[in-house]
Formats: sequence, C-alpha cells, structure tokens
Amino acid sequence: MASPAPACCKTPSSPEGGVVETQTTKRFITDNYELSKEELDGLMKEGEEERPFLVVHHLLDVKEAGVPVLLPGTQVICRVDSTERYTTRSKVSVCSLYTVKLTHGKFTWTVKRKYKHFQELHRDLYKHKMMAHFLPLGRFAAQRAQLRAMTEEMPSLHGTERMRQTSSKPKYLEEYLNGLLENSFCKNFHGMLEFLDVSALSFVSELGPKGLEGSIFKRSGGHRIQGLNCIGHHQFCFRWSKRWLVVKDSFLLYMNRENGVVCFVLVFDPEFKVQVGRAYTDTKYGVCIQNFTRNLVIKCNSYRQAHWWSHEINRLAEPCEFLQVQRFGGFAPPRENTLTKWYVNGSGYFADLADALEQAKEEIFITDWWLSPEVFLKRPATGTYWRLDQILKRKAEQGVKVCVLLYKEVEMALGINSGHSKKTLMDLHPNIKVMRHPNHMSAVVFFWAHHEKMVAIDQSVAFVGGLDLAFGRWDDSQYRLTDTVPTETANHISEEVPKAPISEPEAGDQVDGSNSAQDPKPPEPEEVNAEDLKNNTQLWLGKDYSNFIKRDWVQLDRPFEDNIDRTEVPRMPWRDLSAALHGKAARDVARHFIQRWNFAKIFKYKNIRSTFFPCLLPKSHSTADALPFTVPGSGKASVQVLRSVDRWSAGTCDSSILNAYIHTIDNSEHFIYIENQFFISCADGKNVHNGIGDAIVKRILRAHSEQKKYRVFVVVPLLPGFEGDISEGGGKAIQAILHFTYRTMCRGEYSILMRLRELEDQWSEYITLCGLRTHSQLSQSLVTELIYVHSKTLIADDRRYIIGSANINDRSMLGSRDSELAVLVEDEERIPSIMGGEEYQAGPLTLALRKECFRVLLGADSEPQIDIDDPISDQFFFVGWNTTAKLNAKIYDKVFRCLPCNSVHNMRELKEHSGLERLCDTHPQQAKEELEAVRGLLVHFPLNFLSEENLLPPLGSKEGMAPTELWT
Repeated sequence: MASPAPACCKTPSSPEGGVVETQTTKRFITDNYELSKEELDGLMKEGEEERPFLVVHHLLDVKEAGVPVLLPGTQVICRVDSTERYTTRSKVSVCSLYTVKLTHGKFTWTVKRKYKHFQELHRDLYKHKMMAHFLPLGRFAAQRAQLRAMTEEMPSLHGTERMRQTSSKPKYLEEYLNGLLENSFCKNFHGMLEFLDVSALSFVSELGPKGLEGSIFKRSGGHRIQGLNCIGHHQFCFRWSKRWLVVKDSFLLYMNRENGVVCFVLVFDPEFKVQVGRAYTDTKYGVCIQNFTRNLVIKCNSYRQAHWWSHEINRLAEPCEFLQVQRFGGFAPPRENTLTKWYVNGSGYFADLADALEQAKEEIFITDWWLSPEVFLKRPATGTYWRLDQILKRKAEQGVKVCVLLYKEVEMALGINSGHSKKTLMDLHPNIKVMRHPNHMSAVVFFWAHHEKMVAIDQSVAFVGGLDLAFGRWDDSQYRLTDTVPTETANHISEEVPKAPISEPEAGDQVDGSNSAQDPKPPEPEEVNAEDLKNNTQLWLGKDYSNFIKRDWVQLDRPFEDNIDRTEVPRMPWRDLSAALHGKAARDVARHFIQRWNFAKIFKYKNIRSTFFPCLLPKSHSTADALPFTVPGSGKASVQVLRSVDRWSAGTCDSSILNAYIHTIDNSEHFIYIENQFFISCADGKNVHNGIGDAIVKRILRAHSEQKKYRVFVVVPLLPGFEGDISEGGGKAIQAILHFTYRTMCRGEYSILMRLRELEDQWSEYITLCGLRTHSQLSQSLVTELIYVHSKTLIADDRRYIIGSANINDRSMLGSRDSELAVLVEDEERIPSIMGGEEYQAGPLTLALRKECFRVLLGADSEPQIDIDDPISDQFFFVGWNTTAKLNAKIYDKVFRCLPCNSVHNMRELKEHSGLERLCDTHPQQAKEELEAVRGLLVHFPLNFLSEENLLPPLGSKEGMAPTELWT
C-alpha cells in the first residue's frame, strides 16, 4: 500500500549511503559476467542474419573478443545512388555529395559522403596496411593473417581516365567501395566501419531497423529535471564530448565507442522534436533534440550536415506511436489481439511468474513498492528452488541481466527495509543490479512513493497488478486464517488431523493448500531452517505469516523468524488481482520500466562513470509478435498499458489510469464492479481531487432519470491496513483513512449517498458497499479475521476490466503523487450470456473474471441456488448479493462481536462493546452451528461505525501535523 504506514523500528543502514555504497559499487565493478565460449562462437558464426540482443549488454566484451561489427559471411553491397552538387559557404568551390545506399543481409541504410571522405578512407586504409605489414605488434597479428590471405591488391582510387569523367564518377566510386567490402582486411577496418556508419548495435534486429548512426560532439547538460545541470548557463560552462550517436525507431542514444558504454538514452515521446540553428542551440551548426526529460545539443561540421541529421532523425521518428498522446492521455495505444491472463489471488500468479522467470534468456525487470528476496513463489516449499532470490541468482548465473527498481522508503515512517532487499539481491551475483529511488532530500519527495508492481521478462512477457513480490501476499481462494502444523482450511472447523502426507508438487502445478500435508506437532516459536524444508507443509514461513493490523513487520533482515505467534494470532488473508500480458503490450510495460530505470540512473548515479548501472534499451515493437514463450491459459483481447507518473518519478507526466476509470464508468451500460484497497474520492476542490466517486454518482443519477437498471458493486477492506487495536479506536492512522473512506461513501455533503439523497431509500437499488470476512479455528478456539482487499480492479458490463496497482485515492490517481501502473483489457470476442434477464453478448475474459470473483465471494459452489450469470437481475442483486452480505454480517456480529460494526457509534459505545461477552467464548458449540449458515465471504460495510466521532487526527498529534494529502 502506498499510503503511509505506522512507524516501525528503524531499519539498518542501507548500502546506498556514503562509504558503504562506494565499497559495494567497487566490489562489483571488476566482477562482470563475460560471454561464454558458446556465445562468442555464435557471434563469429557465418551466415547469421542478425546479432542477438545479448550484444547490447556486452559491447566492450564483444569488441575485446574481436567479434566483427559486420555479420560474418554476409556481403555488404553498396550503390552510389545519386549526386548532389552544392556551393560551399565560400561560394567559390562547387562540391559533390554522394548518396550511398548500403545493404547488409536484411538491413538497409543510407549514408552521404563527399569525395574527400573516400580519399580519407583510402589514405587511412593504406596507412593501416603498412603498419600491419611492417610493425611486429601483437595487436596486428589478425590483420597480418588477413593480409596473407588476400588474393589481390587493395583497389585503387586514383589515376584512371574515368575519374576525369564526372558522369561516371559515382559508378567508379561504387565499384571501388564494393571492391573494398569484398576484402576482409578492409571490410573490418575501423575507418571503414565509421565510413559506413555502423557499430555493434547496428544489426541487432530486436532494436529495430539499422537506423541512423554517426560520430558527433554532444554538449553537456540540457536535462529538464531540476538538479541535473551545471549552475551556469554560459557557453563557457558547457563541455563538448565526442560520442557515437545511434537513432532507432523509438529512441536514440549516444555512447562512448572506445569502451562500449551507452551514456544516455532519449526515448521518443510527445515532447520530442528536433530543431536546428543557433537560436535553439547557442552553437554554430548545432542540432537540439528534445523530449520530456532533456534538450540534447549536438554539434555538426556544417550547416548542411546539421540539416541532414535533423531530417533523418525526424524521418526515423515520424512513424513512432510514442510521439502522439494516446487514448486517455496515455503513452501507449491499445494493443489489439494481445495474449493476456488475469489472476485472482497470489497462488496462480506467483506460480506462473516463477515459470516465466525460468524462461528468461536476456533480461528480467522488476519494480515493487516492497520486495522480499526470501519469498517463495510455489508452495508449500520443500526446498529453496522456487524462492525468489534463488530464482534470480540462477538466472543471473546463466547470463540474464536482472534489474530491480525499489521504492526507497522514509525509514522512520515505513519498515519495509528496502536496504536489506537491495543488499541481499546484489550480494547474489554481479548480473543483479538494484536501484532505490527517490533520494528524498535531493528530489524533495517525502510523501510520495513508487507504488507500481511489475515484472517484465525479455521485454516479451510482463506481469502487472497489485501484488508485490513480498511477504504476506501469497494466498488462494480458501483464505486460510491458520498455518500451524497441521494446515487447516478456512471456513472449515474440524479437530481431526489428516494423516496422509503430501508429496512435492511438480514445477507447473498450482498448489491448493487444502491437500497439504499435516503434522500434529505445533511449531516451536523460533526461526525456521530455510535450508532444510524437506518435510515442510506450511504455506507461510517466518515473516510470511502475517497480520499487520495486529503487528506490522519488523526485523525483515531475519525473514524466517515469526513476526507473530501463529498459535495465538490468525493471519490476515490477502486478496489481490493481477494480469499477465504478451507482445507489444509487454513491450510497453518494459518501456515504462526502462524510462524509470534510466531516469533514476541519471538522477542518482550521474557521477558514476562506469557500467555498474547500465542504461537500458527498449526493444522495437516491430519484432514484438515473435514470442519466445507464452503464459498457459492466456486469451486474446485489446490491452492498453496505463500509468500515473510525474517528473519526480519518471521524468514525464501521465494520469491515464484516472482518465480510463472515469471513462469506463461514464460509458458503462449495466454495471460496474470495484475491488480496491482504498475508496477515497468525490472531489471537493480542497482535500480530494479525483472524480471517480463523482462519475459513479453521475452514472447512477442518469440511470435513475432514464428508469434503467444499473448496479454498482464496491468491495473494500473493512479496516485500513495499519497496525492498531480497533477495540481501542484503531490508532490515528486507521481513523484518518476511515474518515476519508466514510466521507466518500456516506458522510458529508460530498459523499456518494448524500448526493443520491434525491433517490431517498432507492439508492440501495443501485449501489452496494461491502467488505470481506472469514473464520476458522485456531488452537481449539474459534477465530475470525477480515480479508484484506488489496485489489485495484474495475470490471464493467462483462466486457472490459482494469487491473493494476492504483488505489482509488488521490495518491494513486492524480499522477503527480505516487507512481502506478495498470492495464485496461477490452474483450474483442463475444460469447452468449445474460444481462437483466435478456440475452447479452459478453466478453469471454471479462465474464470469466467477474464470475470467479462472485463465485468465491458468495460461496456459489456450495449454494446452487445462487445464480451468478446475471449480475444485475433483482433476484441476484437483492437476494444473491445483498441478503447474503447482510446475513453474514449479522452472524459474525452475533458470534464474534466483530469490529467495525454498525452498532458502535462513538468511543463510549466502543469501550462498552469491547467488554461484552462473545458467543464464541461462552457457547462455542452454538457458535459453530451459527457459523454454518455463513455463505461465502461477503459482509456489508458498516456505514454507521463511529458515525458520531470526528475521525480526523487531532492537530497536536504527529498524524494531525502531516498534510492532508498524506491520507488522501
């Protein structure tokens, strides 16, 4: 959750500060992964049509190993296509400019050269030949071998009658150049490579077409983010550096050709433009290339060359989709016919993610609000094979580059200990790089967080949603409250001990804990031996067993030591939704990560002149359809990647998630279903600004005026996820979030129900507000706990849904605060269904998702009379949904006297309520019988809880002194 958490024990010093950071960096700089003999042999192999993407991460290795830039065994064919004649600035001499078109396998490109460039190439080749022939230096050994293998002399450029004939000169130059390119000695000469404008990145097809390349001088500075430039703006403050510029179909970069370091990557975005002239560059023959984050100035040799660069860069960039602002003001367009899959809960998501990570060949990108390296992705764990840190270590050892971006928390406010996560991962292997962002002081960012959760694999498959790869997140539809040994099943009260053990699941199996092995011995309250799990049957080891309202996480550097007593305290189940996507949509997710990574690298590590944190390059969308693997069970739909970012978080601005939410609500015809960790909305222009609640009110009022059936389902957690004893009021953080939640739902002039007052009691025909709860038996005692709804999901009309990391509050939605990521999935196919008692064409993916949610929440599998096919029928809405929620809430209140509840209106009543006897304690057998009537998990949200209290924190408290934006 991105909203503030209670203060925890201060975490140990992070490896990002001062001397520790420097030592860590130095330790890994000299310990880089080198290309294997097989990989090098593959690069030397003749007949290959392209370079593999791994070259991107090994530019210096490739150069030092003597891998030729041009593809071995593939001919380079040149054609001098046209001649331009122009007058130099002296207006005396007339020069010719030759257009040379080149073909190398499937790659084609064009260079423009003067006759003097041919002369310079010939002279440099001749010098190089003499040095290689006469100087007994080891570095010329390969060239001498090539010289001995030559069957003919190097072609001549001078002294023929044809040279005096202008009309035949282009043809002669073409023959001359083709002759050189047939000679292996000349073909691989560095001067020839510069003449042809080629580099090690030229023929990596996953970067797109060959594009434009060349040697340039670039000016320092130009960053559009505060704090990245020299204080002075005079030309004497500028520094010019020679670099190699590479322009591809969706980005450009400059690199140091000598050491193979990519120094900067500029991605194309709607702010992208190229301008020429001193007015824009303060430089003679200057070209200014601009996007949202930087004004990059390069210097050319002539006015004509400056315009050539400008024209060619614009020509390459023009077809790029990222130059336009897309639907909802987003950065990426909808991607039709995209393979995608939804997940409810973490069990299936983590299992598929583990299998996908095993398929990684080149890159793994991960960004999380919180990451626990020791989290297990497949359960029950009988070894460490499927533990996240071991998976990443295994892939790093295979040469995969693992890049992890973590939110750097304010340590006094949050106890997620990202410093431990960074150190743990980077100690595993030099191919694992971890950056934390932001630096709070330099970025002047204290309240906002990187809240998105995303994994991208080889820029071909991506996973997004609400699930961090962290403790407490793994769960399934049984929502167990207990995990002692034996493992018990939620909603099933039994004192019997199953005797049949369970075997280790296969790698692809999805674990269903109801079949887990059980052992009658309760565990000792001490640290689990994480290396000896052969007989383990527990699903949540160590700190993974959690109830953060009872006690927030502490001492995360001791991950396998229990945080709470699992024999006394039930765990808090975790409900969440996520999605997998492939192809171009996955490339969009990866592109977003690359933007953030490169931005963080420049902002935080601008002065580290090394390859320790590499610049990342986005793959071309032109090759996105060639999927190396797919997630089983995926279906096809239109997928658009959405985000909330600002200049502090990614160097650009985007609030497309909010726009998509409002658009989807406004245009829904029959119903919307919302599952979200927060429900803070209804703009007042002062404290709350997002208009999602306003869109809901507007849509309900329209349905009422049109006398049409329309339903709104809202499911949120019964309590905010902060440590606190609700029987004593819950603490000021819990109360603050409750205040703004009730302000959205039912209290005050801006609330949804107050604005629906013209409907009188009819509002309940349109909207229902619910939470989730379950029960079990722990140490012979009946226990109950709310199910923590962490989902960030909107489903509309059984045809489209949004899944992501964005909560319904200003922090997530405005774009200027927390960074978020989401996907809008719209079914393109239709299947027969029913809506409002009539035949209806639904989307297969969305319909299946909505039914899965309703099936579990209502316990429909055990109640055949509950028909979830028609979500808006009166029978379903009033009986199937609302009556079930009302009955369940009544039973839980009778048996457990649960909090929050509608019968407690103030602190005095809360104190009295806490002292009342509970049926589960006084008459446990009767309580069991009452609980048998519970159906599913749904309970009504208690709208009258503490309704007579002002839940805002007192002004004198530390929570009261915090700005309101912290809570909204």
